[in-house]
Amino acid sequence: MKGENTGDKDFELEQIKAKKMREMEERLKARAMGEGKRNKEAEVIDYPLTLNDETFIPTVRRYPLVVVDCWAPWCAPCRMVAPIIDELAREYAGKVVFGKLNVDENPRIAAEFAIMAIPTMFIFKNGEPVDVIQGALPKPYLEARVKQWL
Repeated sequence: MKGENTGDKDFELEQIKAKKMREMEERLKARAMGEGKRNKEAEVIDYPLTLNDETFIPTVRRYPLVVVDCWAPWCAPCRMVAPIIDELAREYAGKVVFGKLNVDENPRIAAEFAIMAIPTMFIFKNGEPVDVIQGALPKPYLEARVKQWL
């Protein structure tokens, strides 16, 4: 009997190890796609996610409240807004997920959302766009616009 019990425990341990390995692989895959960590407990993302044509829609659908900064590296106003977005991502971690979409590298989403000027920020609630903010605006203004959707 002792041998059978040990075999059952070994089998159970192997199942647990396999499950943990699958969970680790899922987290690594999600992180590689720019979607942050996949933790079903308290997921806290305190930095802007880098979005692209493939990850944009899944990301805005995955989180309850998402702010996406549409920008380009040559855009001076975009570079002025970038540190504000970083600050807001830290300050609202766990409540709002922030993302950044380079419109030069992701023309499909830029065309789909008719982005004609940058910086443009979209606020998505439960996967649906609920607000659009255009221009390099001060932090208090951007923060107030985000807060109204909390």
